[in-house]
Amino acid sequence: MDRFDAMQAFARVVETGSFTKAADTLHMSRTSVTQLIQQLEARLRVRLLNRTTRKLNLTADGAAYYERVVRLLADMDDAETSLSSAAALPRGRLRVDVPSPLARILLIPALPGFHARYPDIQIDLGVSDRMVDLIDEKVDCVVRGGELTDQSLMARRVGDLPLGVFAAPSYLQRAGVPEHPRDLENSQQRIVGYLWARTGKPLSYALHKEGETVQVQGRPVLTVDDGNAYLAAGIAGMGVLWLPRYMAGEAVARGELVELFAGWTMETMPLFVAFPPNRHVSAKLRVFIDWVVELMARHAPVARPPL
Repeated sequence: MDRFDAMQAFARVVETGSFTKAADTLHMSRTSVTQLIQQLEARLRVRLLNRTTRKLNLTADGAAYYERVVRLLADMDDAETSLSSAAALPRGRLRVDVPSPLARILLIPALPGFHARYPDIQIDLGVSDRMVDLIDEKVDCVVRGGELTDQSLMARRVGDLPLGVFAAPSYLQRAGVPEHPRDLENSQQRIVGYLWARTGKPLSYALHKEGETVQVQGRPVLTVDDGNAYLAAGIAGMGVLWLPRYMAGEAVARGELVELFAGWTMETMPLFVAFPPNRHVSAKLRVFIDWVVELMARHAPVARPPL
């Protein structure tokens, strides 16, 4: 029994939930995969999987072993790609989580270029605005906007997102056009609130003009926790939005949103790639981060030195 092949087969069975699917991805027969798992269990003298006709379940020993196997396989992959002959083409599986609007508008449309450059990197992309436990969920990195509150994570600042205030023409016809940010506190005006996962609370934003600073809270008519839903609510005329300009661009071009408060400015929103501190940065993660930096340099480059 080749121990590496056996561990790889075991990990793939767990991840696919099927001997047949694991065999397909490994380009092996189902019988070979089954034999490798049986030999592995015999060597370890424990049962790793509970098998039924309908599904597979990890035993307690199997779950503990899987955690170690995943780390070991990742370390072996990193060791190989660190060699000069392999470093030019990093390979392996990369688990990434990004906000839904960033994925839809910027990252996914650009991914064919990344794949053409690094064809042997498989990206498992989680698209969400929720808080992600990188270690428990085995995520290699997350891309997040706003200041990082988890000081245990390593992070690289990859961009600064310019912000603006926007509303749909239908909303402005109904509620009137606010001329000053303080007008948003009036009884006829409404905003759409965004619920930040890291705090569980909506944020207020500060606007600046000629030495005047206004902190706007507004009256939420709707509060959501997903960026795409937030944008959709604004386009539907639910209320005023605070948006990164990359999110508003298409809607403004189509006449679905109008920017408010000409001459007023807002501080940019920092964008970070964060990753667990308990491992070195692998070649595949390093090239992905560098690619995100390149991508954001075209849309929202870092405006000031990283903190």
